[in-house]
Amino acid sequence: MFDNVFTVEAWQEMLLCLKNEIPFAIWETLYITIVSTALALLTGLPLGVLLVAGEKEGVLPLPGWLMHALNFIINILRSVPFLILMIMVFPLSRLLIGTTVGTKATAVPLVVAAFPYIARLIEGNMREIDPNIIEAAQSMGASPIQIIWKVMIPEAKPGLINSATIAMTTILGYSAMSGIIGGGGLGQIAINYGYYRYRYLTMYLAVAILILLVQFFQSAGTHLCVKSDKRLK
Repeated sequence: MFDNVFTVEAWQEMLLCLKNEIPFAIWETLYITIVSTALALLTGLPLGVLLVAGEKEGVLPLPGWLMHALNFIINILRSVPFLILMIMVFPLSRLLIGTTVGTKATAVPLVVAAFPYIARLIEGNMREIDPNIIEAAQSMGASPIQIIWKVMIPEAKPGLINSATIAMTTILGYSAMSGIIGGGGLGQIAINYGYYRYRYLTMYLAVAILILLVQFFQSAGTHLCVKSDKRLK
């Protein structure tokens, strides 16, 4: 199976791919990862805050049936494997993007898969806030919206940055999986060459680049998280 991994032809094809296809594939991967992460955060952050603030004893109590419905929907979406989810949201991708194939179309299943995950991460960050700080804000007459925006979110800032970093690296991995349905990027390079054409050396190159990107995002996120943590100053 791996007899032709290090042949002269394999090296030549890898170098050709590195020159002609890899640079654009890296751009596609970065583009879809950043865009999908931003959209997933815009959806997941409010939901995560709402899961805590909207509880019966929270700062912004919501009807019990609504909280149960939100938890139910988030749990269902988190339970569906990503490959199956990509197929399930084909109609939504076609409705929003006009196609189910390509880099832009991949953003739809990536966001749908990521925002429930982010919501749970944000929920955990919110629950780690010292309740005495919230009580102090309430005693000073702060409104629920003021408490959320000026107390809860700033206090959870290091955790939020860490959650965003985890989400970005997870979406990066999901974007590689989307190569199976023609999602573009490094995932498509790995699938087209490694799986369909048995050029494993090129596949290893694509995987190595993905690993380097994950290391970069994780290092940058950890640095920002530590820098924003006022407990370490």
